[in-house]
Amino acid sequence: MTRESPPSAPASGVLPALTSGSSGSSGPSAPPVPTSPSATVPSAPRPRIHHAWWVAAVAFVALVGAAAFRAAPSVLIDPLHAEFGWSRATIASAVSVNLVLYGLTAPFAAALMERFGMRRVAAGALLLVAAGSGLTVLMQASWQLILCWGVLVGLGTGSMAPAFVATVVNRWFVARSGLVTGVLTAGSAAGQLVFLPLVAWLASRYDWRTATLAVTAAALAVVPLVLWLLRDRPEDVGTTRYGAGPVDADVPPPVAGGAAVRALGALRTAARTRVFWLLAGTFAICGASTNGLIGTHFVPAAHDHGMPTTAAAGLLAVIGVFDLLGTVASGWFTDRFDARRLLAAYYGLRGVSLVFLPMLLADAVHPPMLFFIVFYGLDWVATVPPTVALCRRHFGDGGAIVFGWVLAAHQIGAGLTAVAAGALRDVTGSYDAAWFGSGALCAAAALMALVIRRRPEAPPAAVPAV
Repeated sequence: MTRESPPSAPASGVLPALTSGSSGSSGPSAPPVPTSPSATVPSAPRPRIHHAWWVAAVAFVALVGAAAFRAAPSVLIDPLHAEFGWSRATIASAVSVNLVLYGLTAPFAAALMERFGMRRVAAGALLLVAAGSGLTVLMQASWQLILCWGVLVGLGTGSMAPAFVATVVNRWFVARSGLVTGVLTAGSAAGQLVFLPLVAWLASRYDWRTATLAVTAAALAVVPLVLWLLRDRPEDVGTTRYGAGPVDADVPPPVAGGAAVRALGALRTAARTRVFWLLAGTFAICGASTNGLIGTHFVPAAHDHGMPTTAAAGLLAVIGVFDLLGTVASGWFTDRFDARRLLAAYYGLRGVSLVFLPMLLADAVHPPMLFFIVFYGLDWVATVPPTVALCRRHFGDGGAIVFGWVLAAHQIGAGLTAVAAGALRDVTGSYDAAWFGSGALCAAAALMALVIRRRPEAPPAAVPAV
């Protein structure tokens, strides 16, 4: 794969000789100046690495730091229950508030980035994550847990959601946009993979407060890097978007205005188009079939069949490993193939795998289950790069904010399915109906993706970026 670079300014070359009879002068003309190699002016050296890649690298590290907390709740529920006597439902309510705010914050965070810049919003989000995590060591009541875990961390992680990824890609990349989207989306999964064993070890070796402070330190450590290297727009460092050509429009500069007004205005305009509802519907099913079902109920479902909890949790960690590979590959595919057809394939294959899952659950891990874990892991968030690409194609520079609303639908779908699957388990005694129902929803999502229009229904300018 060849490396693409944006066009550079033309080199200055050799100074032209001065000619006689310059316009506007009446005196004798100056003698011609001979040119020679010593009279050349060297062109400004082009940076070996385009600044967009530095921005992408810092964004990846910031996403990893923000994702540190997402490894904490599953490990800290039991220690908090043992120390404070709070019910697991009470502790889980803080996680629920976190998930809801994670989704609902994204479109407003994207609008704030348009108004105040990515650097300020990202640094502020990391500080919120650090504050929400660090203040838990002082809590004495359950409402304080909801405030810290739910509100503060929810607002912080929501601001570092995939809407942040969409903003980075929209502003800094023309070429390789799908690949960069995949890599940055994988940053959150990488954060959980990096910190999950560390948080678990600290909680078991010392106590939950030590583990929480480690999450706080991870978020704080990234803030100086964000302030130092993250830049809001290519114009800030005197360059253009990576891969931009003469026909590519510049990213519009920020203008004054309220973030809430811009976010709601983008929703109002996008909601008039059919493609928005198709994207929101498919992404709601994505959340239902991943975070809402597998992420919440796979471990108890496997335990129902006699599998040890530690083994089931280990399988989820393996899903995370292959999620990294699948998301990056999906970004590469998005640069080369029709995003609609990619979504249809992802949802269709995911639905087939979920229908077979009830037949694979057993008291031990067998090769067919490992095949499901690898297959499903590759598909986990592979839907993000093509969904971001379709938002950008149909809604132009406002695509990042619109994607924030599409992401909110993802979280709503996840929350509703988590509750529904638990209710089905209580009523029927198994999760089979949940697996089959989710498979049917994925089939519907595949069809919805195929009916999305190839071209925008209206000019991209119809959705305001600011």
